[in-house]
Amino acid sequence: MFRFDIRAKSDRARAGTFHTPRGTVDTPVFMPVGTLATVKALDPDELRGMHAQIILANAYHLHLRPGDELVRRLGGLHRFMAWRGPILTDSGGFQVFSLASLNTVDEEGVTFRSHIDGSSRHFSPEGVMAIETNLGADVIMQFDHVIPGQSEHAAARDASARSIRWLGRCRAEFDRLHAQPDAPPQTLFPIVQGGIHQDLRREAARAIADLGSWDGYAIGGLSVGEAKPDMYAMLETCDDALPVDRPRYLMGVGYPDDLLEGVARGVDLFDCVAPTRMGRNAAALTPDGRVNMRRAEFRDDDRPVVEGCACGCCRRFSRAYIRHLIQADEMLGARLLSLHNVHFLIALMREARSRILAGDFASWSREWLARYHSQPTSP
Repeated sequence: MFRFDIRAKSDRARAGTFHTPRGTVDTPVFMPVGTLATVKALDPDELRGMHAQIILANAYHLHLRPGDELVRRLGGLHRFMAWRGPILTDSGGFQVFSLASLNTVDEEGVTFRSHIDGSSRHFSPEGVMAIETNLGADVIMQFDHVIPGQSEHAAARDASARSIRWLGRCRAEFDRLHAQPDAPPQTLFPIVQGGIHQDLRREAARAIADLGSWDGYAIGGLSVGEAKPDMYAMLETCDDALPVDRPRYLMGVGYPDDLLEGVARGVDLFDCVAPTRMGRNAAALTPDGRVNMRRAEFRDDDRPVVEGCACGCCRRFSRAYIRHLIQADEMLGARLLSLHNVHFLIALMREARSRILAGDFASWSREWLARYHSQPTSP
């Protein structure tokens, strides 16, 4: 049911097609994040209109509310949120370690207090597989132990080794649950951890391979505090260590420069909450960097946010109007900037794919990044 075909390569960069039961995904691709079964402020029809192919939801948040068992009773996540295409669910490992208070880690899993009501909860590898099976996404992630990206070698080794042990339990429970006749069609992705330590990343990739064959691989524990050169070095290490015929998903990374640097190092799938979060905070993504749309210079600027952008915001509205909405605290301003930012990243990955297919990705990416970094970030 799941297959990955590589159509073209440009050094490490790949243009591929990821086949799933609910449709194909052309890579490289940016996945909009619908944490709570919604990409904040955007309608599924708007996502389809901007060529979104696959979206992400989060097991931690949906388990807490409205409840994964409720979602299953209502027909699964696709029906619940009226999204017909593929969905990927994050296991909640990052949220457990970043949002929850008073979490306690042992070999069985993590005990933590909900960030919503303070109630005591426990996540185990087996429990997370049950949650993600109830949600019914096409691609589900293993439960892993997430630590800060700059962690010392000993702490990173401990977390990576625990993640691999938990992966074995996830795989066993996944197989048990999917032996049931009513199980949804799903595939389980392992997560390569190891911090910023090349030897640990290689060890994790080998250990994951020893546990069996996988339809794809995730790279976790990056963009969580480490320097960007360290992140890029880890991507190169993972590119060398992981099978070339499977898609690679870089978790939680979504700024334009990081997307292109990731594609150049063999990454196929990306996700991040940044574009909608920036939209809610009056920031727009542009080829010249991030721009604060509150700036006074936009008060009577009749141009679109980005000249030539095909999104619904830029095709219809001016910078002056967007600034007015923001200054007046009208919710449409945040919604339109969220729409623009998500569209911007999806379109960037579509262009990257076309450049790989055309054979000029390296030169195009180099020029794009030079322009993007040429202006200081808007205050």
